[in-house]
Amino acid sequence: MLSIILLSYYSKERIGISYGKVSHLMEENGIPFEFIVIDDGSEDESYNMALELEKMHDNVKAYKLSRNFGSNYAVFAGLSVCRGDCATFIPDDEQLPYLKLVEMYRLWKTGEKVIVPYRTGRNDGFATNLAARAFYRIINLMSEVRFPKGGADAFLIDRELIDLLNQRIHPVNTAIIPEVLRLGFSPCFIPYERIRGTNTRSRWTLKKKMRFFKDIFFSGSTWPIRIITWVGFIFAFLAFCMIIFYGYIALFGNPGFWGEMLPGWTSTVVIISFFSGIILFSLGIIAEYIWRIYEEVKGRPGYIIRKKKDEGKRQG
Repeated sequence: MLSIILLSYYSKERIGISYGKVSHLMEENGIPFEFIVIDDGSEDESYNMALELEKMHDNVKAYKLSRNFGSNYAVFAGLSVCRGDCATFIPDDEQLPYLKLVEMYRLWKTGEKVIVPYRTGRNDGFATNLAARAFYRIINLMSEVRFPKGGADAFLIDRELIDLLNQRIHPVNTAIIPEVLRLGFSPCFIPYERIRGTNTRSRWTLKKKMRFFKDIFFSGSTWPIRIITWVGFIFAFLAFCMIIFYGYIALFGNPGFWGEMLPGWTSTVVIISFFSGIILFSLGIIAEYIWRIYEEVKGRPGYIIRKKKDEGKRQG
């Protein structure tokens, strides 16, 4: 059975439409499936619509997070409650063509454990496209995981990986796709053309994008913390060379030739300001890692699923 997780956020008009299209496609291709709606803290009627759909169809389950945790953590929540032999997730705006669900499922049936669709193009405007390309190039350059060209924001994984993610990965300050790619299992990458979603206004705000970037970057890379050592070594070496150079001038230099070009305080201020900036920048990087360690040791859940009347509260 395939578990399809719908990431819902203010999606009351789209939940029924998404289920109808997915259900028709799955029945047409003979694929048994369950449809899991994870409402990410919507304050409209989205969750109630999902509950109504649950009452009408036996293969639908609806869950609501206690607040808006973000789509990344909604995926973790969906994986924690799914029962399928394999699982995937879809956004509520249909940016991932539903036919790819069938293609991924067929590949899984041949023995693939991880199937990752990657974008060959997108229609989001020049600035957004440029930022996305730069984002994935930086991540691939500095991170321990490798994204396909164009990036990826979906996958289908086998039950083995679902259990690993549920049991071994703590979903705090991390991102689901790097965690899946880091597990290995020889991912199978398939291309698709990303289309503009049904939403007229994107809810993927700059703040959420920056958090997502930081979660991927700092959870998947130790490059920033290691580069501090090299920067410190290089500038310590340069400072040592400057000491020898100016010491030689003071002792043996020709005052007429080495006459002061600038007042002494100017060079002092420039040097102190420069190295102070390097120190503060390095401390900022260290602080990012320490903050993440602090959040991890507190043991707080990455998400909380609100309980229904007939069941207890789940958290992860």
